[in-house]
Order: sequence, then structure tokens, then C-alpha cells
Amino acid sequence: MKVNNDINRLLEIMSQLRDPQTGCPWDKAQTYHTIVPFTLEEAYEVADTIERAAFDELPGELGDLLFQVIFYCQLAKEQGLFDFGVVVDKICRKLTERHPHVFGELPLTSTAEVKQSWESIKASERAGRSLHSVLDDIPLNLPALSRAAKVQKRVASVGFDWDELAPVVAKIHEEIAEVLEEVSAPEQQPQRISEEMGDLLFAVVNLSRHLGVDPEQALRLANGKFERRFRGVEALANAAEKPMKAHSLAELDAYWDQVKRAETAKE
Repeated sequence: MKVNNDINRLLEIMSQLRDPQTGCPWDKAQTYHTIVPFTLEEAYEVADTIERAAFDELPGELGDLLFQVIFYCQLAKEQGLFDFGVVVDKICRKLTERHPHVFGELPLTSTAEVKQSWESIKASERAGRSLHSVLDDIPLNLPALSRAAKVQKRVASVGFDWDELAPVVAKIHEEIAEVLEEVSAPEQQPQRISEEMGDLLFAVVNLSRHLGVDPEQALRLANGKFERRFRGVEALANAAEKPMKAHSLAELDAYWDQVKRAETAKE
């Protein structure tokens, strides 16, 4: 099978890169911890490629991400811990066990039923690992927005959640008021302001979760939109042959509105 041959070739390349005598000095110097930043970077590059719909670039980016998995497996193999085959076996087992409606006889027909079954199976798995809290095993190094959403999802699974949208929105207004209260204090305390801003962001993530919106992806898209429009503002300022700092805020706002209208007209 060609896929097996391709994977074996990749595993062999990885092994050669780490060869003690003839391998690459950089690859030989790496550890689990040193390549984690590269793994995160590659994952974000995959997400960015998809969000830009640059599907001609996607195979290359997915290859870079796959290489990260191969790298970890090579390190583990060298230490006698596990190899790529063990990783593949574990994910195959997990997928078949978590899809009893496909690989078993559980009759699930809707997306909601599948989601409920998936969460139930995951909860059983956590219980089997003798965890002490529903919040155990949530990675600390997740992006803050993603981790907040995961924390909220976990506590919601045991009933600690609002059933309606109104109190979720009310909580955001409450947190905004508390931020403004701290900002308006006679003697501002940066630590208190930071804490209240954190509470506000956490409340906004909760609204995002209730609306079925991934907060990390939503903010990435908002960042991209802002950057795209600001570049348009810069282009208009350059066309006016006037430095950005020489423009008034009203002039820059007018450019922004112009860029926004042009984007809307194309939609």
C-alpha cells in the first residue's frame, strides 16, 4: 500500500536525521520540550492556511505538522518508551471505541446523539483514570481562550451552567461594570484591573460557548479582519501622500469606513 510506504520512508528519514554519527546536529540536539513550540506553530499554520482557504498550501502545512508527531515518536523510540506504531494503534482504538454507532451496534442517527455519546464515553474514560476533579487533565498550556472554553464545557457537563442566554449576557455587563469601577477608583490598582479584565474575558468566552462559537478561532478571524482593513487604511493614507501620524483620527476613521464599505460591496 502506497501510504504505508510513504510513512515508512518518513520514519526512515526521521531516524537518519537523529543518527548519532551521521545525523543533523540540530535534530540530534532536540528534546520533547524544545520542539513543543514548533508543534504549536505548525498547528497554527495549518489553521491559518484553512482560514485563508489556501488549500494548495495545505498539504505542505499538514506535512510539517505530521513531522512533529514523527519527531516525538522517534524520541520515544530511542528511549524505549513507544514508537509510531503504538501511537497509530492507540488512535485507532480510541476512534473505534468512541464511535459505537459506526463500529458497533449503538443506533445513533443525529449529530446531537453522537455528541452526547462522545461526551459520555470521554467522561467514563476520565473516571477510569481515577481523576479527582472534572477539571483534571485539561492542559495548562492551551491558549487561554481555548482553555477557558474547555473549563466551562467540563463544568457544564456536570450541570454547572446556565440554561438560558440572558444570565450569560447579564454576567458580561456585570463584569464590564466591575472593570469600569476599578478604572474609576481614586487610586487605581493594576492587579485589580487585570483581574477584572480576566473575569470579563472569561464571561465573553462563556457567551461564545453558549452560541456555539469557538472563541480562539473567532478572535483569530477578527484579528485577520482588523489587519486586512488597517492595511487598507495605510494604503489610502499613502495614496493621499500624507504620513499616517499626520492624519487626524477622524480622517483615519473615514478611511476605515471606506475600506469597510468596499469589502461589504464585494460580499
